[in-house]
Amino acid sequence: MGNFRTLCCAGVAHLTIPEQLIKITPSWVPYAPQVIFLTGAFELAVSIALVTRPFRYWAGIAMAVYAVCVWPANFKHAIDGVDLPYISDGGIYHSLRLMLQPLIAWWACIARRSSIGLGAAKYDAQRNL
Repeated sequence: MGNFRTLCCAGVAHLTIPEQLIKITPSWVPYAPQVIFLTGAFELAVSIALVTRPFRYWAGIAMAVYAVCVWPANFKHAIDGVDLPYISDGGIYHSLRLMLQPLIAWWACIARRSSIGLGAAKYDAQRNL
């Protein structure tokens, strides 16, 4: 359920404070406000799909691809030192975020197997779900 909550919070942030997220959107992204809106809607849809057994597999794959696609925004956030509400401007946050983004993509691939956690993936596999 942590996956669900994290993605829901991110989706809500994209929809409610897009002006803040435009600050970390690379300048080469066309139609940035619309892209931010769509990414918020995507995160909400994927969060629901990850806890819905029939859609979990494809939602995990989609989330992994998405995590790689938004990585440039993390680089811009770090390089430009953009201030965002509730996120420190410290180098520790940016270093961790840049290193963890590939793990977020990996997590999404694992989450597609089970919405409960890594241990449940084995259980679901045994039940052929």
